[in-house]
Amino acid sequence: MLTPTELRADIPALQEATYLNYGAHGPSPKYVVEAATDFVQRHEYDVPASADPYETAFGEFDETRSQVASFVGAQPDEIALTESTSAGINAIAGAIDWQPGDVVVRTDLEHPAGILPWKRLEREGVEVRTVETSGGRLDHEAYIEAVADARLVSFSAVTWTHGTKLQVSELVDIAHDAGALTLIDAVQVPGQLPMDVAEWGADIVAAAGHKWLLGLWGSGFLYVDADVADRLEPRAVGYRSVDTPTAAEPVFAAGARRFEIGSANPAPHVALREAIHTVSDVGLDTIERRIRDLSGRLASGVPEDRLLSPASPESGLVTIDVDAPDETVSRLSDEGIVVRALPSPNAIRVSVHAVNTAAEIDALLDLLADDW
Repeated sequence: MLTPTELRADIPALQEATYLNYGAHGPSPKYVVEAATDFVQRHEYDVPASADPYETAFGEFDETRSQVASFVGAQPDEIALTESTSAGINAIAGAIDWQPGDVVVRTDLEHPAGILPWKRLEREGVEVRTVETSGGRLDHEAYIEAVADARLVSFSAVTWTHGTKLQVSELVDIAHDAGALTLIDAVQVPGQLPMDVAEWGADIVAAAGHKWLLGLWGSGFLYVDADVADRLEPRAVGYRSVDTPTAAEPVFAAGARRFEIGSANPAPHVALREAIHTVSDVGLDTIERRIRDLSGRLASGVPEDRLLSPASPESGLVTIDVDAPDETVSRLSDEGIVVRALPSPNAIRVSVHAVNTAAEIDALLDLLADDW
């Protein structure tokens, strides 16, 4: 077993600063980067002279699909490997035979990844409804009304604005009762909270490994329920999307693999396996408990009228109202503390991981005292 303290020591970036921005990017431990580097060297130096580079790459993809599937409670053929959460959501948006008058429902808490693909569809006559929220909470009655005639419902499992957890399985059930497909943006979940797509019951889940999992950029993944995948026809198609690329009438690959396209670099997904192994070695229960303790320590030190996240945090994301967010972020950076400003709400967001320490939280609170 690996402890959070041992993991922290293996992450070079954490030796240089107090890093509290995992909701945007999680700096990788040395062995995650080494897994990618070792693969690239082997693939470019050794494989061309001794094996087929394509078969080697596809073997790595297969292994990563299997590990991701096990990690999120799916089957390997329900996992597609993507570049990012945005790429996964866009792939789904392009795979549905939209008709004028179709309805997409989202919340007002979505990241641009969960907003921009639907705005594009508005040009084609698709109606996009936005369910308003308060304090990171969804009004269920407003949600029920909005999804009544929807074709697809899309929302985040953990809100990037407040760190609140939405009741995914309940919201999915409501959407399914209305006959709608469900697409979950889960990018803030893997690596800090348990993730079981079967328990959620969602049709589609998009996520990535470069945040709380401490993986590399480019390590996205997309879960698509097997029955749902067979009804979707991606617009972007390549030889990895179909069974026989040279067939006169190519047939989409069964399951989620139809959303993979061509010669992507396997290195980020090789590193993703190492990242999943690392998080599993520490233990998600340990990570979740430590995040809860540290984020609770932070929340308890913030004046009630300045805390925009729950007083008992539901994730490592804690949002704090300050008078000038950009200036506060810059001032903290000068002190070696990394957080980020949010566009809405106009605030700063602190992302606390298990590798952080109580001393770092206390130092942050001391510096923030000048903002209230």
